Amino acid sequence: MTPAARSRRGFLAGVGALAFGSRGRPGAPTTASEVAGRLAVSTDGRHLVDAASGRPFLYLADTAWELFHRLDREQAERYLTDRAAKGFTVIQAVALAELDGLRVPNAYGHRPFVGEDPTRPALAPGGADDYWDHVDWIVDRAAELGLFVGLLPTWGDKWNERWGVGRVVFDPPQAEEYGRFLGERYAARRVIWILGGDRNPETPEHVQVVRALARGLARGDGGAHLMTYHPQGGGSSAQWFHEDDWLDFNMFQSGHAALLTPNHATTLRERERRPVKPVLDGEPCYEDHPVNWKPEEGWFDEWDVRRAAWGSLLSGACGHTYGNHNVWQMWQPGREPVSAARTAWYEALDHPGAFQMGHLRWLLERRPWHELEPAPGLLADPNPPGADHKLAARAADGSFALVYLPTGGSVGLNASILGAGSTAHWFNPRQRAVSRAAPLPADAGRFSAPATGRNNDWLLVVDAGTRELPALG
Repeated sequence: MTPAARSRRGFLAGVGALAFGSRGRPGAPTTASEVAGRLAVSTDGRHLVDAASGRPFLYLADTAWELFHRLDREQAERYLTDRAAKGFTVIQAVALAELDGLRVPNAYGHRPFVGEDPTRPALAPGGADDYWDHVDWIVDRAAELGLFVGLLPTWGDKWNERWGVGRVVFDPPQAEEYGRFLGERYAARRVIWILGGDRNPETPEHVQVVRALARGLARGDGGAHLMTYHPQGGGSSAQWFHEDDWLDFNMFQSGHAALLTPNHATTLRERERRPVKPVLDGEPCYEDHPVNWKPEEGWFDEWDVRRAAWGSLLSGACGHTYGNHNVWQMWQPGREPVSAARTAWYEALDHPGAFQMGHLRWLLERRPWHELEPAPGLLADPNPPGADHKLAARAADGSFALVYLPTGGSVGLNASILGAGSTAHWFNPRQRAVSRAAPLPADAGRFSAPATGRNNDWLLVVDAGTRELPALG
């Protein structure tokens, strides 16, 4: 697909969500004057933009798979306002939810279909409320708060029941008809279509179902919304659909199976594919999720989610997705926990990793982050894999660079690449604090972070002084 064609595959986007950086505060309301145009893929194929203004859009998502299924409107309001205030820009949620979304009704007792038939949406007559009205309300309320909904038409067990409760209800004709219904209903709303639903296609018919769903969505909305695909752990949309025109950007899942999963390596690999398409990690390790689903192996914490986010972004991702194990399933006392969920969702909203995604956005939006390119050559020291593996990115024009030290310590930089007259700051991604950084005595290219060890990650921000950039300190 040509860049011009990509620019036509946008959707009405509230640029109020982008004003987080310029206003200096999260959750600023969206006004009519800030709705500037359509979200599209950039001309270089590396990130997402507002097509009218060309402003880069940082896809910073929270995972709320059971949002439509389990929360009532008062609860959804609490959730959405919290995520807007913390600086998220996208909410990922599923129309046909994983936790028996076909048979177990939503908070108001409504089910999505008549007789579990995906070609017969259960639409109440005479203006009465139904399942899809509730989805509408949440999507519209998210838009009012400056959020976009990454809307999964269905969880994958409805077309590939390798695990889960299913049941399989989609063949290609049914998938296309359901997609047409959704596309028409949400054509004017702020959604990003995310196909897949934690499943990989394993048969030719599975591939046909996914493509049929994409065709139906495009028929319904006229190609108004970007599309991607959410695979299961270890998978990437590019494995099956990279050359499909409907796939606007790639999404992979680094998942929850192991500590120190190198999602930066997957980002780098997917960036090399042709044609060039943006890429992001749509499901990394979730905060407060048991490692490998086994509590005896430990739990992912805020350091794990920060490391995944910074590692992928400095490797060239167009954004990132955060998740909390309790929040995705909207667990609370009285519900059966999935995989040892242990904190009520409304309390887990304030786990530290969620705040720290807002700190990430704050820093990136004070530099033209979309100009960053992976720059391993900036690092002068050996850089073995593991917990201490450092990531560096540098603007294409050499005006600034970011270096992530996941366990602090010191870092040696190739001073010849930085240029004379550079200034440096340490950014604390845990607290959004900034301090000046001075090179070590007698070594202009070596810097020592304020602390070291696990949960003592730091970013070194180096500005070359060749262009005017917002002050950090």
